[in-house]
Amino acid sequence: MAELTWQEGDVPVSTRFDDPYFSLDNGLDETRHVFLAGNDLPSGFRDGFHIAELGFGTGLNFLTTLAAWRATGRPGRLRYSAFEAYPMPAPDVARALSAFPALSAEAMELVAIWPALLAEGAVALPGVDLQLIPGDARASLPAWSGVADAWYLDGFAPAKNPELWGEALMAEVFAHTAPGGSAATYTAAGFVRRGLAAAGFTVSRLPGYGRKRHMTRAERP
Repeated sequence: MAELTWQEGDVPVSTRFDDPYFSLDNGLDETRHVFLAGNDLPSGFRDGFHIAELGFGTGLNFLTTLAAWRATGRPGRLRYSAFEAYPMPAPDVARALSAFPALSAEAMELVAIWPALLAEGAVALPGVDLQLIPGDARASLPAWSGVADAWYLDGFAPAKNPELWGEALMAEVFAHTAPGGSAATYTAAGFVRRGLAAAGFTVSRLPGYGRKRHMTRAERP
């Protein structure tokens, strides 16, 4: 399980990677800017749209996406698959998400099903099918049979967790992306961008959120 300390009350910080789980400024707005807008969402949503994430963390990205999906009023279901090596205990998930009152209803749903998600690996919520794939993504992603329309690349900072940003793993992300699909990440680190490009993505540098000047978007032709 994840090993945590806390900053500013309810901001979890990984002791393993010495990195916070979300922005110390405004994690919710950062998620909307980087992962939703970076993948042309919510405008690109459709029934069966499949999002995959490297680094589920607190579930903030999932809940932000779920709220955006439900707000569209589109019929059908969203699919969301997340890879996480060190899942957080349910009480820590609840504490971290308490920082986002706009997502309080969705957070209660996630905390309620968290034990079942860890035990069974997949749960159904109204409007969404959620899958959590445990373990090192370098082993679990190549074995995964899914194909995503959009990727959230949200591991800890590349300088602190380079294993989750290597060229071989970016090649697996490409292999599990639908034609015309996309990926977005808060980082603009050169080796990450080069890895995405080497995998076959068309890579763009976009304005980042807050104090970060740039972020990265990648598209599979």
